[in-house]
Amino acid sequence: MSIMKHPRSEVELPDWFPTRLFDWPETWRELIEESHLRVEEFEEDGHLVVRAEMPGLDPDKDVEITVEEQTLRIKAERRQESRTESKKGYRSEFRYGSFTRTVVLPAGASASEVSATYTDGILEVRIPINLEQASAKRVPISHS
Repeated sequence: MSIMKHPRSEVELPDWFPTRLFDWPETWRELIEESHLRVEEFEEDGHLVVRAEMPGLDPDKDVEITVEEQTLRIKAERRQESRTESKKGYRSEFRYGSFTRTVVLPAGASASEVSATYTDGILEVRIPINLEQASAKRVPISHS
């Protein structure tokens, strides 16, 4: 039996040992990143702006944006397939999954005037914020 070194470490493993086992952390990392919808939120010119990375998606078919009860919900679904055929064999891989991200809207957000654009794999949602509605109101305390 020969001993081999795993390319990612200095651990010596027998040649019969399944080295694909050590690919799991990379595979899990990819799975987690694929299922997570990254967003950034900031205020600009009286609007809450929410930007999300969505490369390779068709916004008309794969993305749904809803606003309900002061919550913005971005939902997307991805499907990718690749096939390779050669003299040695056939290989097919696919990735798919649903991604959802919710953002609680601030006081004064106008749900009826939400707009969205998609450019170069970035979805941008803009929600106007009415600063008069957003101001805090004092609540009187009654005595019993």
